[in-house]
Amino acid sequence: MSSLGRCLLCLLCLLALLTPRLCEGQTLRENNEALLARLADVHGLSQAQVDSLRAIFRRSGVIGQGNPAISIHPVTREDCQRQSATLGIEGPDPLFLSICGAPYMAPLYDPQTQRPEDATVCIDQFEFPDIPCEYPVVWVRASEAASICEILGKRLCDAHEWEGACAGALLPPDYRFDLARGKTDAEAVRTMRQAHNLHFGTVKTWSYGSSYRTEICGTGGRKSSGCDGGSWSLCGSNTYPCGYFPDCKSGLEVYDLNGNAAEHMNLPLALDEMASDPDRSYGVTEMKGSWFVFDSYRAHEDWCRWRAPFWHGSRVRDPKSHRNYHLGFRCCDDVGVD
Repeated sequence: MSSLGRCLLCLLCLLALLTPRLCEGQTLRENNEALLARLADVHGLSQAQVDSLRAIFRRSGVIGQGNPAISIHPVTREDCQRQSATLGIEGPDPLFLSICGAPYMAPLYDPQTQRPEDATVCIDQFEFPDIPCEYPVVWVRASEAASICEILGKRLCDAHEWEGACAGALLPPDYRFDLARGKTDAEAVRTMRQAHNLHFGTVKTWSYGSSYRTEICGTGGRKSSGCDGGSWSLCGSNTYPCGYFPDCKSGLEVYDLNGNAAEHMNLPLALDEMASDPDRSYGVTEMKGSWFVFDSYRAHEDWCRWRAPFWHGSRVRDPKSHRNYHLGFRCCDDVGVD
């Protein structure tokens, strides 16, 4: 390439006028290859599954654990692993593994009336890649998150499942589908959200307890200097390793539902749009979970059963659904369903 060509390429990268794939170089790809190897090892993935995940990562050009050129993680994987060893955390829970059939998943149930063995659905204990002491995968669209979960034999979580994991009790689905009929997606979300938040807003809880606290979850991070709200070239994903905060977990042993990455999930507007439906058409996007700068900037409410406005709203399957430097996901899986 000529000197002029190199200068033009650098200028385009700096201004982020083209797809971030152009600016990625080999570093992001190398990081992702290492991550795929760890995923295969921990979750027992086949080569076909690894190849399918790799294809999604490469088509995106930004999916990964953040832009490696500017992301600064407050804690290393090694620090997290040393802490886990000190706390006596050693591998997947044997009971959970027998119920869920996969490592690092937790059964969802109501402890008031059920036992873990009664669960019909499980959720990842950690943000994807669902490996303790790994950084969460971000810059992922809802459509990509749904595909990744399905490659793993799982699915995207419905909103009430994530809420139950956070609150420590899975309750029956409470979607007011009657309020959605005949409305646009935005209108349906607004009316259903108002009814839901009014019903659950009298008793607010967080994954770690009944009152809001700082410094207990991965909410003490900092934005990159100059971060403008969503730029690949300016906003580092300065996240913590998953599970680094031992008290940032719910009564159902699910970690980082508050803090670290915000998370995609499915919000059904009709019965056949529930992720647990076998045909799985999916509904619209919902994002939950306070992220890694929440101690200094409380951008919104974040109690467990709170439902958000239709931020960057789209259908889950929309190929242009929202992505951001602090937005990740986790998966759910139906017990006993192949």
